[in-house]
Amino acid sequence: MSLTEKTPVYALDAIDERIVSLLQENGKMNYKQLADAIGLSTTPTFERIRRLERNGVILGYGARIDRRYLGKAMQVFCQVTLQSHALDVLNAFESAIVRLDEISACYHVAGSIDYLLHIEVASMDQYQDFIKNQLTGIPHIAQVNSNFVMTAIKT
Repeated sequence: MSLTEKTPVYALDAIDERIVSLLQENGKMNYKQLADAIGLSTTPTFERIRRLERNGVILGYGARIDRRYLGKAMQVFCQVTLQSHALDVLNAFESAIVRLDEISACYHVAGSIDYLLHIEVASMDQYQDFIKNQLTGIPHIAQVNSNFVMTAIKT
């Protein structure tokens, strides 16, 4: 979402909320399983899901992956503060961030920092290399603080 876009508003009824909840728990549920769980027939369930997709409530479907099997055992939350909040600086930073494969998520946040990055790498050596050779090469970064995940309690 760009800096000028407004948050969409879409009211969910109890059935829509239940569909969303069930799909969050198990995105592989088929229409019949969902219909049985919410007490509707398959056709209205299918129509509700399509409406939720069209209206942007459901953005997509994916699999949760154990990142260790992809060689990304280390997770880091990296807090970045920029030197300036000028629009061109923010846009340049965001454009650079989306090109870095080690960054799985980036959030522009309010508070004492500007951005919170979720970084996934294989090791401390790889993280150090990433910081030295990629992240700090992005202009206008004033400060970087790292927090290393010891255990994921809830994702």
